[in-house]
Amino acid sequence: MIVGATAVYGIIGNPVSHSMSPLMHNAAFESLGIDAVYVPFRVEDVESAVQGLRGLNICGVSVTIPHKEAVIPLLDEVDPVAGKIGAVNTIVSSMRDGRPFLKGFNTDWIGANRALQAVVSLKGKQVLLLGAGGSARAIGFGLLEAGAEVILCSRTPSRGRQLADEFGCLWLSLEDIGSVRADIVVNATSVGMAPQEDVSLMTVEQLSGVEAVMDIVYSPHRTRLLANADKAGCAIVSGLEMLLYQGVQQFELWQGREAPLAVMRHTLYRLLGYDAVLKEKEI
Repeated sequence: MIVGATAVYGIIGNPVSHSMSPLMHNAAFESLGIDAVYVPFRVEDVESAVQGLRGLNICGVSVTIPHKEAVIPLLDEVDPVAGKIGAVNTIVSSMRDGRPFLKGFNTDWIGANRALQAVVSLKGKQVLLLGAGGSARAIGFGLLEAGAEVILCSRTPSRGRQLADEFGCLWLSLEDIGSVRADIVVNATSVGMAPQEDVSLMTVEQLSGVEAVMDIVYSPHRTRLLANADKAGCAIVSGLEMLLYQGVQQFELWQGREAPLAVMRHTLYRLLGYDAVLKEKEI
């Protein structure tokens, strides 16, 4: 029941009607008996929205497209890694000197790291990162933060080389993907989702000897890349686990306590109709 003391959280973006975050976070609040609610806010004017967060004493929000970059100069402080990434997907509000103090974080990279670390260590590992967009940027800085070495591989030379320079790492074109040996492979492109469900950037042979493969695409749950990785004997990580863990990290930033991981996983998987996959994970 929502009452006067109920803490309010939410997600700001445009669109937000498709977001799975409200169900996931509200299930987490309910499971722990926390008097809080998480709601979607469709936002076109992000500056006014941030003023609204302060004026209404909203406790925290997720930030999604197209506001992850535009929100940064409107905040009081930005976490150093989020600053490197140049994107904020989480805002934490606290009171300081009698007024709301808004700090921005990026939990996408933490979500990727935690999902991978569930099956493989990252420190000292060589990671082949496919893509040079916003997701690759967040994941790449996160991998470097965890002590991994990154090799960037992308279709567009100019964008790929620029990001590789920021990472301080080697850049390769997709045509050269078979020339490098890696401990871990991460696909941070949209290849593998509709209408490219039957496409994989790497073959079974190219994945031979790789310890773990993660695909940020989560629909379908098992992409062609992950199917190839499974055949090659690699540990596989679905993009849904990255989505889950970034939400878990958001919850922990807001609440200062351990998130109910199992509850959030069940909610997310069932929302997407992956009940059979969930049963496999529980076996």
